[in-house]
Amino acid sequence: MAETKKKLLDQIDRPEDLRKLKADDLPQVCAELREFIIREAASNPGHLGASLGVVELTVALHYIYNTPYDKLIWDVGHQAYGHKILTGRRKVFNTNRLYKGISGFPKIEESEYDSFGVGHSSTSISAALGMAIASKLRGEKDRKIIGVIGDGSMTCGLAFEGLNNAGPSNTDLLIILNDNNMSIDPNVGGLSRYFVHMQTSRTYNRLKSKIWRILGNLDKFGPKARAIVQRHQQALKAVMFRESNLFESFGFRYFGPVDGHNVVELTKILKDLKEIPGPKLLHILTKKGKGFSPAEKDATRWHSAPGKFNIKTGEIIPEPVKGAKLSKYQHVFGKTIIELAGMNDKIVAITPAMPTGCSLNWMKEVYPERTFDVGIAESHAVTFAAGLAASGFLPFVNIYSTFMQRAYDQIIHDVALQKLKVVFCLDRAGLVGADGATHHGLFD
Repeated sequence: MAETKKKLLDQIDRPEDLRKLKADDLPQVCAELREFIIREAASNPGHLGASLGVVELTVALHYIYNTPYDKLIWDVGHQAYGHKILTGRRKVFNTNRLYKGISGFPKIEESEYDSFGVGHSSTSISAALGMAIASKLRGEKDRKIIGVIGDGSMTCGLAFEGLNNAGPSNTDLLIILNDNNMSIDPNVGGLSRYFVHMQTSRTYNRLKSKIWRILGNLDKFGPKARAIVQRHQQALKAVMFRESNLFESFGFRYFGPVDGHNVVELTKILKDLKEIPGPKLLHILTKKGKGFSPAEKDATRWHSAPGKFNIKTGEIIPEPVKGAKLSKYQHVFGKTIIELAGMNDKIVAITPAMPTGCSLNWMKEVYPERTFDVGIAESHAVTFAAGLAASGFLPFVNIYSTFMQRAYDQIIHDVALQKLKVVFCLDRAGLVGADGATHHGLFD
């Protein structure tokens, strides 16, 4: 009888336990971690797809970096289940998002490994820069700061403000762009198209990274050779990469795109990047819902598990209905706005990256030219609506109550003070329970 492989995840209570393993053991750790997340989400539903997509990245980061001394900052935090399991919360993970249980998002007071509390998108670059500057001011030479951000979160203005400030900062900062072409719904806009273009222009990036790594290993020529490459890389880029790299324009050294599901290769890349000073960006390609077929096929539906489910089939286990079954607010809204739009051709609908969550995907099918998903850009959504209203249209802005907090200035300055007619439909107002403090809709 073949010997059963010893479970590795059961031996990992802290990242230092993970670091005792050989690199060849890491694929097994990833497989067990992915299985653990699926099993737990099947009986206690939570944010499934995002966490499955970054299993290899999570393992590689905690394997290479000295967390919690090195600071790891997640963006949004709905992808941090693997992080929580590897950092002392495996045995209590069954309390995830439950009353008096652990939070569904990173939370400073919950663990020393949660460097920054999150729940809303696009904060990781700014927060990571703040920590990198603080480390520099303290004279720390060995502390590493890593911020992880998804391509969906990159559509938010805050991310660009952080990039703009971080590029010239001369801090030892690594930003990891987790590119899966999804936020909750598929990504939209020019930036999404740019990332697709970058994926097809990897010859230049692979060659540059390889040259950099080789030259850095040559002690005799390393620093001098690297300086020469830096001076001539624009010429190299002109030949092999027709368009300027957006992140290098901000002042970051860009590496990628690389396979985000090859954990052993990721550890090698991260180890190399630790030795390169200054702001750096590593672009990884991942699959949201990786390892669970239903989530891979329908990433939007399985962004958060839609209920308890059968692990083998993905079939949702129906919950007993207590009392009358009521329609959801967003479904009533979705049907009603189509009806209203049919009577008034001046009605337009806007959502910041939540068409399915607020049922505007239905209007998109009927009136595609009057339905706008602007990406994770709440402030822009409101001022965009103000521009439409000032031009004689009647915008309906459907936005989750908790995310409306990000657009108060625009509501007051661009809509209210100008007495423009904009209809705000606030989804999920009030206390929201499982998602916790970052998602309560109390300030609307």
